[in-house]
Amino acid sequence: GFEMGAPVYLRLFKYEGVIEVWMKRGEQFDLFEVYPICINSGALGPKLKEGDRQAPEGFYEINAKSLNPNSKYHLAINMGYPNAYDRELGRTGAHLMIHGACASIGCYALTDDNIEEVYTLVKAALDNGQDSIPVHAFPFRMTDDAMKKYSTSKWYGFWSEELRPATIAFDETRVPPMMMSCDGK
Repeated sequence: GFEMGAPVYLRLFKYEGVIEVWMKRGEQFDLFEVYPICINSGALGPKLKEGDRQAPEGFYEINAKSLNPNSKYHLAINMGYPNAYDRELGRTGAHLMIHGACASIGCYALTDDNIEEVYTLVKAALDNGQDSIPVHAFPFRMTDDAMKKYSTSKWYGFWSEELRPATIAFDETRVPPMMMSCDGK
């Protein structure tokens, strides 16, 4: 029931080690597939600086320039890190990708077969007119139980105030929330 070229939305969950691909059907997005992440780098928490080997957490966008069909990691999609929010907070780094080859020094890596599927869906959506594809990267599924489990983390405020509202909004509406940055929020 999904159409190739339909709008796409990606959600990444570090702890669970998965990338969800959602596709638009009608007025909302439905789950198309969940792909296991072979490997990602770092611990729970956002990327702060170049070289910290930390995979980013936050809200990013993919556009046509984000696609790299000639990557040394089979295929690659640049997540768009750092975004405006990261730059406002002085976070540094570049070339943070979703890619193949099951290797990572700050990226989210898939098997080559799985990146081929994700890449194809993303490219088709962009080729069919989707201006940009939201990529929301979370430390874990932000349930009440998980939030309690990580309530002593130094990143709890970031997760509960900045990231969790987006998961709640999407879970209620099945429409990716529009994100923007203002004054470090």
